[in-house]
Amino acid sequence: MRLSQGFWQTLKETPSDADIVSQQLMMRAGLMYKTGAGLYTYLPMAFKSLKKIEKIIREELDKINCFEIQMPVMTPAELWQETGRLEAMGGQMLRVKDRAEREICFSPTNEETVTDLFRRTVNSYKQLPVCLYQINTKFRDEIRPRFGLMRAREFTMKDGYSFHMDKASLDKFYDEMYVAYENIFKRLGLDFIIVEADGGAMAAGGAKTHEFQVVADSGEDYVVTVPKTGFAANIEKAMTLRKNITFAPATDIAKFATPNQKTCEEVCAAHGFPITQSLKSLVMHALINNKDQYFMVMLLGDDSLNEVKFKNKVSAEHIRPAQQAELEKLGLIKGFMGPSTTAEGFKVIFDEAIDMNCSYVVGANEPDHHLKGFVPSRDTKPKNFRADMRMTKEGDFIGDDQIVLKKGIEVGHIFQLGDKYTKSMKVTVLNDQGKGVTPLMGCYGIGVTRVLASAIEQSNDKDGIIFPASISPYDIYLGYIGKTPETKQVVEDIYIDLKKAGYEILFDDRQLGPGSMFKDADLIGLPVRIILGERDFNVDGMIEVKVRKTGETLKCTKDALAATVKQKLQELGKWN
Repeated sequence: MRLSQGFWQTLKETPSDADIVSQQLMMRAGLMYKTGAGLYTYLPMAFKSLKKIEKIIREELDKINCFEIQMPVMTPAELWQETGRLEAMGGQMLRVKDRAEREICFSPTNEETVTDLFRRTVNSYKQLPVCLYQINTKFRDEIRPRFGLMRAREFTMKDGYSFHMDKASLDKFYDEMYVAYENIFKRLGLDFIIVEADGGAMAAGGAKTHEFQVVADSGEDYVVTVPKTGFAANIEKAMTLRKNITFAPATDIAKFATPNQKTCEEVCAAHGFPITQSLKSLVMHALINNKDQYFMVMLLGDDSLNEVKFKNKVSAEHIRPAQQAELEKLGLIKGFMGPSTTAEGFKVIFDEAIDMNCSYVVGANEPDHHLKGFVPSRDTKPKNFRADMRMTKEGDFIGDDQIVLKKGIEVGHIFQLGDKYTKSMKVTVLNDQGKGVTPLMGCYGIGVTRVLASAIEQSNDKDGIIFPASISPYDIYLGYIGKTPETKQVVEDIYIDLKKAGYEILFDDRQLGPGSMFKDADLIGLPVRIILGERDFNVDGMIEVKVRKTGETLKCTKDALAATVKQKLQELGKWN
């Protein structure tokens, strides 16, 4: 593309409402335009990159016999009613009524739609297994859209769904998809980690589920890794241990005054207790089988609750901290709660990091007082149990190995859904005995627009973007310094020759000064920059080639240019 004829404009200043590096650079480099809160227009160069990402995804899914379809963005509300998700999705799903007063939904995901398609078109085991996928627009009405394409309301996603007669078939295909995803993210040129994950409301209990996380300092997720063994898990899934904690031996229980000291930190600081010799009391509301239940979760004073683990442990549809009115109804006083209460209506869960035979400081269940010498095994009623409830943190161990926390951006997730949707939507297929059985499902997603943002989050410097060669909008930034007709003709010849050789070229023929040209070249971050310097070329016939990722600069003749570019692009993974 000739820039003099192109649709491209860079910004000198960073937009004030751009939160993170990828958003800042994509807007400054003329890749996207903010249309509204969480809504973006993809400009020509970003659009080219997105199509390259999609092409890589399609090529790898074709290898494992997946079939591409396209489902509507808007779906009938009655499909969501069948699975009970119409209300469960809450405000995240935008719902409207058409002129006939029929309620329709902007799809944030498509399990119901694809399951409805399947039950209308497949009736025999002979048609299975099958995997259907689409690359399409999604809409989630985020409360606070932020971080550019990371948390946009409208985005592009690849979502795939497989159907199987039995678990063995689902397991086999899941492993094939796992490898396909590995190949996709390698080809995209991303530094990523595959982690064991929690499927939450999506995956069947105990089923396989993995996340594909791009390593980046701006990531919203924490990944638990053990470098020695290669283990990696989402922080919500990881089960880690604390070590080298000194607990206090059991003593007599005693009440003491703690005026206006409501937190573990305040009590321990005022009275000289180590923070790990105090217990934090958290009261949680859980909706279980559409019934309200309450739990008091006990943690060491410097630990925090892993809400995903809690939700899974109690098999809740929804959880939240108990509200003030609920605490009062349970006879509890915020800031001074403890498990020795005589109140009815809730169970107590002790985190596994707590030594049940040692003594701790806990709330006394009366204003401005705590208890010391509280021993869980001695001083609580039988209606309690232990479970892993704490959030993993730096310094924890898995076995004898200390963990390392890394920040990541989730770009892909694969689940085994089991019969969660096929059962609720009453889907059956005939087996080889002529009997109707409920098929099992798998679900496989990739955030296409998030991949583009993640690549930029991971690969940039103070001057701009550093595009992975496989998804860069163009291979080469071609420019020249000088205004003589001879120089212009040489560059025109180079442009034509490189195009014939199959390269995609951004030809900067705007005749800018070298400073502006170099700034734009670094900002857009194409893999290779070729600059024809009039003086150098006229002296020794050499052309400058610079690799954006490494900063390597070399010179070659016009005849050797195509081969030199090919070598550098190969080194950058262009054709992996």
